[in-house]
Amino acid sequence: MFVRQLHYLVAVAREQHFGRAAEACHVTQPTLSAGLRKLEEELGYPLVVRGHRFMGLTEHGARVLAWAQRIINDYDGMRQELAGSEAGLTGILRLGCVPPMLPALSGLLTAFCERHPLVRVQALSMSALAIQRGLDDQVLDAGVSYLTGTQPPKLHWLPFYEERYMFVRAAGGDDLPARISWAEAARSPLCLLTPDMQNRQIIDEALATAGAVSVPRIEANTFFGVWSMVCSGAWASIVPHTHIATFGRMAGVCAIPLIDPDWRRPVGLVTPDRDPLAPVAAAFRKLAARWSWNGEDAAS
Repeated sequence: MFVRQLHYLVAVAREQHFGRAAEACHVTQPTLSAGLRKLEEELGYPLVVRGHRFMGLTEHGARVLAWAQRIINDYDGMRQELAGSEAGLTGILRLGCVPPMLPALSGLLTAFCERHPLVRVQALSMSALAIQRGLDDQVLDAGVSYLTGTQPPKLHWLPFYEERYMFVRAAGGDDLPARISWAEAARSPLCLLTPDMQNRQIIDEALATAGAVSVPRIEANTFFGVWSMVCSGAWASIVPHTHIATFGRMAGVCAIPLIDPDWRRPVGLVTPDRDPLAPVAAAFRKLAARWSWNGEDAAS
């Protein structure tokens, strides 16, 4: 019952609404409210600021929330380990992934699901900062992100591959070059991601290194929007090389490797540096450590 009450607290903090929290926990609102009051009685502190609606957590409530998420994850991990020792691994793998890398994960996720048919996967498109926060707050089991700078404390890095970049445009017209410089690409009518996206920041850094500045006529905050503009035939773009196997073979689109400079960024799996790791995260990391990324190098 105590763990269930902690679930109630986490749900209320996440939903910011008693009714939605009750629905997420599959209980009635009176049941949820009674559970929260019982938790407050057991701990001896008010945790929720009450009014006609949810008004936030108290100072003690915010401190308990961090512990609640940790206890819930440990409890779920224990249940997964016990269940996995008898009938195979069960549960949910909550995976955050920066948007450019989602196409590269299809093979790995498929292999993981084949090996663990009772596990469900939630692959969430998130920024690198949101992934780190999700791991810190224990709402994610693992993340796939850029491995740049110094490895943060309490996190484990597993390198996957180096992201390279391709110039994509409509096919046809002049003979296509085998390679194209970043400076040449900058002179094309470009559609790029918006400046708040980390992949766009990497592209801007590469252009600056090449002594070029690009002011794209069109910006989109999703790769779906970028590829839609490229497929229209009027616009070019710069995308990760792993996108080519998924999108770059569409009729009428060509992809050319970018050079001068040969810009690369390491990509990998990020998991909490803790022991024991959640069983689903441990199983995913074990498979990822053996996974060959050669098949993703479609543009090599």
